[in-house]
This record gives sequence, C-alpha cells and structure tokens, in this order.
Amino acid sequence: MDRKEGYGKLKIFLGYAPGVGKTYTMLQEANRLKERGRDVVIGYFEPHDRQETEEQIGEIPQVPYLDVWHNGHCFQELNTEEIIRKHPQLVLVDELAHTNTEGMKHKKRYEDVLELLENGINVYSTVNLQHLESMTFLVERITGIHVTEILPDKVLEEADEVVIVDIQPKSLQNRLKRGAIYADGHSAEALEHFFRLGNLNALRELALRKVADQVDVDLEEYRQQHNINSFWHTTERILVAIKASEQSQHLIREGARLNQRLKGDFYVIYVDCTHWLSAKETEVTRTVLEKNFQLARHLGAECLVLQGKSVSEELINFSARKQITKLLIGHTNRSWFVRAVRGSTINKVLKKLENVQVIVTPNDYF
Repeated sequence: MDRKEGYGKLKIFLGYAPGVGKTYTMLQEANRLKERGRDVVIGYFEPHDRQETEEQIGEIPQVPYLDVWHNGHCFQELNTEEIIRKHPQLVLVDELAHTNTEGMKHKKRYEDVLELLENGINVYSTVNLQHLESMTFLVERITGIHVTEILPDKVLEEADEVVIVDIQPKSLQNRLKRGAIYADGHSAEALEHFFRLGNLNALRELALRKVADQVDVDLEEYRQQHNINSFWHTTERILVAIKASEQSQHLIREGARLNQRLKGDFYVIYVDCTHWLSAKETEVTRTVLEKNFQLARHLGAECLVLQGKSVSEELINFSARKQITKLLIGHTNRSWFVRAVRGSTINKVLKKLENVQVIVTPNDYF
C-alpha cells in the first residue's frame, strides 16, 4: 500500500487453526509494551470463553464497543471513530477477517483497521489461515469446512510484520480435549472433523509455507532496494525448461522427483522464441505443450510461458528473479548453421548462471 508519512504500522498474529494462541500471544506482547509506557488500548477482543486468554488482558483499557442494531438485534462492533478520537499509540483488534454488521461504515473489519492505520494508529490484529482468500479453497478440500469470512491476501502481504503463532498439532488436540478451546461441549465433535491430526498437520504446513513466502518477498524487495545482485539461496527452487515435445515429459518428471526430495519451489517454463531462425508454433506443438503443462501442474509445478528472442536470456533473467537453485535443461540439437549464428543455449546459460546448478539431461533438446 502507498503509505504517507505518519501511517500506522500493522502487525498480524497468524494461526493455522482456532485455539493455537493468537489472541493470547497478542495480549501478552501488548502488556509488555504497556509496562514500558506505551499507550495501548483494546479496540475489539473476542475471548471465546477462554479464561486463560481473558486473564491476559491485565491492565489494558478497552474502548467501548459500538452498538449496531440490525433486524431487531444489537451487535457490538469496533468503534473506529472513538479509537481515532482517543488516538492511542497501539490498538488491539481481534478477528481481522470479521464481516461487520450491516449499517456499519465499512463492510469488513480489515477496512476499519486500514482507516486506523491511515490516521497514524498502530494496530495489532489476529487471523487464522483458513480466512485468507488464497487458502479458503485448499482448507475446504482438506477439512470439508466452507469458510465465509474472507481476508484478501494483500492485507497480510502488506503488513509490517507477520508472526505465526505455532503449536504442535497433538498439543492443540490436548488443549481441545481439556476444554481450553471450546467450552460448550463441542470438543469431541471437533476432534472428529476440523481438528483431526491429519488436517492440523496439513494446515500447519500451509501456514508455515505462507509466512516463508512472505519472507522471500521481503528479502527480494530488500535486495532490489539495496541493488544486491548476488543470489541468496534461502530455499531450493527447481526450474525445468521444456520444449513443445513429448520428450519434455521425461524432463518434467525428473524435476518433480528432484523437488520431492528437496521440498522446494518447482517451476516449469516454456520460452516462445521470437527469433527468425526459431521454428514457429503449430496447432500440433501447442497441443503437446498443453499436455506437458498439464503433467507439470499435476506434479505440483507452477507453469509459465515466456517470450523473447533469446531462450538463454529468458532462462537467465527468470532464474535471477526467482532465485533458482537448480535448472534442468535438455541437450542441444541445433544445426551447425544455427549454432554458428546464434551459439549454444546451454553454453550461454552455463557461462552466466554461476550460482545455479545446471543439470543437462538427454531427455529433451534445445
């Protein structure tokens, strides 16, 4: 987001499931800041009848909620105008993905938070993985639970800090069994559904990967701001360069097997070469290319089509942008005339990608 001078800072406490301790952790940190003399208030707090969490409020004052009437019922919402009037140094706003009661100025609570930030107020907030827009479909596939409260990923990505509140899945299940998460007798049912061990392990991995992706983005922004051109390999990233040929499927499978061992990021790209000496695409080659991409996606790859006059330059530039650690490419079968005019793709790649392991295989040809 474009931030003017004096814009507040946003810190998000992210959890992979209810009950991991997001609000508890947020309150603990806020109390430490208050003890150091910071002006801290609670804007909205959702205790969920968890005594251990309520005890963490300590001496932090709470801004009175805004009463909103709808269909004969009174709902309590974040009192954004009153918080802006008081203008504390830090406000705690629980449940960032919450949908406001009809009649509020903003439809979603995160929009209220953005208004607080625009007024120079720092915000601590909480959200669970299943509420992130990019994760709702995956979470539904894993747990069978349809999520209606949605938070755009952009809010998380543009936060000043994201803290993942982590707990071992078995420890979370134990917390559930002793009634520390749900006090209304739903623990046994929850253990059979959302809180199954397999579900929790998968959700935890998704949350850790999500935060790791954000760290990678922050690292890339830092490199660009400081004109750092050297590669900083924080995780394995596999790139497979393919052609519109059936032989490329062997190369894709090799890349997938390598990525399974390394557990990194996996890319499959095709370079649409616009040089006049390059063979032009046909309906047949386009069909084969789409089959290759279908296989690659099935094996977990992100597929892209790049376009340029030089295959090697496109591979080199892409590798630099994505911090590729390993590149798989096939042998060359260019004629002596084309090699004389244009040189060797593999030789150019080997010369310029000094910090990338280039694996040349006989399964495809460049």
